[in-house]
Amino acid sequence: MLVIVTINYFDALIIDFAMTKGNILIVDDDRDVLETAKMFLKQEFSNVVIEEDPENILPLLNQQDFDVILLDMNFSKGINDGEEGFQWLDQILKTDSQAVVILITAYGEVDLAVKAMKSGATDFVLKPWKNQKLLGTIMSAFQLRKSKKELEKVKLTQEKLSNDLDVGFTDFIGSSTAIQRVHELIDRVAGTEADVLILGENGTGKELVARAIHRQSLRKDKVFISVDLGGITESLFESELFGHVKGAFTDAKQDKPGRFEIASGGTLFLDEIGNLSLPLQSKLLTVLQQRKIQRVGSNKEINVDFRLICATNMPLYDMIYEKKFRQDLLYRINTVEIRVPPLRERPDDMEILTNHFLNQYGKKYNRQGIKMDKAIFTKLKKYPWPGNIRELQHAIERAVILTDGKVIHSADLLINSIPAKSQEPTQQLTMEEMEKLFILESLDAHEGNVTKTARTLGMTRTSLYRRMKKYKI
Repeated sequence: MLVIVTINYFDALIIDFAMTKGNILIVDDDRDVLETAKMFLKQEFSNVVIEEDPENILPLLNQQDFDVILLDMNFSKGINDGEEGFQWLDQILKTDSQAVVILITAYGEVDLAVKAMKSGATDFVLKPWKNQKLLGTIMSAFQLRKSKKELEKVKLTQEKLSNDLDVGFTDFIGSSTAIQRVHELIDRVAGTEADVLILGENGTGKELVARAIHRQSLRKDKVFISVDLGGITESLFESELFGHVKGAFTDAKQDKPGRFEIASGGTLFLDEIGNLSLPLQSKLLTVLQQRKIQRVGSNKEINVDFRLICATNMPLYDMIYEKKFRQDLLYRINTVEIRVPPLRERPDDMEILTNHFLNQYGKKYNRQGIKMDKAIFTKLKKYPWPGNIRELQHAIERAVILTDGKVIHSADLLINSIPAKSQEPTQQLTMEEMEKLFILESLDAHEGNVTKTARTLGMTRTSLYRRMKKYKI
């Protein structure tokens, strides 16, 4: 069917001036339709490709990226059931799931076109068409394709950022019996929606466990949001976790979603949950029960859906007895408990962990090939490692930096900075007493320098200050 297009000089000037950079593919068995459409659309788009034979669609899609595809529904003479259009639509979407396809159809085939849209087509145009109607339909489809590309770019960017944030949390290393038990629990609980409580001393790798659960979960393609509750003051708790609206308080210059809202659809990891005060525990419990939040300064309820993983190094059960932690909150967060053993309870993993950090920091500081003196491992296994894996990691990093040769010797590790009496703690001491003793002796060894002490113990200055406050040091 012949389609007549008229373009006056003034319109041509405007269209040429506002030409859009876009690739348009038109597939129709009527050459006149193709040539007429191309003559009109090439005034608007930088590249218009026409094709009579649908067999060439897939080769064309493999050669270049089309923003909009106009596809006729019938190609064989005497056949008007639209089946050919359905088949080629299916092939196009299999090749490019983000393809934007506009169907070309006659008046009597509108029902078929509507059916095809349910199968993935974006829109349809009727033959013979009006030029401005055709252009409007294509421009709308073009913007849709552009939006799809931008959304895909955002998604890929988020995945890249998520992967970058995951660097350093990729491997939960170890083959000892204690660690195998942790791996087994991770495998069992990851695929469920059960809330998980991870218990363990500082530096044992609790966040590694949380991320491992997320990576194996049904929410692995969604966000993993980590919140250090020990680093959030009570005054900022609601704003950080619930979010706020513009004007809610002096510095609230714009709306801001909280961590609960951002984590919706993914996993929320609340680290150091034992540090929450009772009033804040109550607010957290309400959210976990209702799965709804209100931003500070707003009465509007927002539904949230996240997988909850919590962690702490504090004795929550003792804290319940002391009325410092809510029993109902504990029952809400500990559907499954995973205890991460301290490094001193997994001496069989010492060599594999050490070699892992040697390889990691050898690459980082261009010291590939550096090795550990085998005699050191006996000493490493006897040392109590109060800072656990984090302390070992920092010790190996220091040694890689400071060692002149290719072999790290005992003196290079600097683990003698804590007096020898701390290396064999008496069995009568409690864990808290041991930790307090290590901190006191390390502070003494570093003449009260908190930064050096924190580095030696493998913890942050903030964590060390909290423990000093806890033990009234």
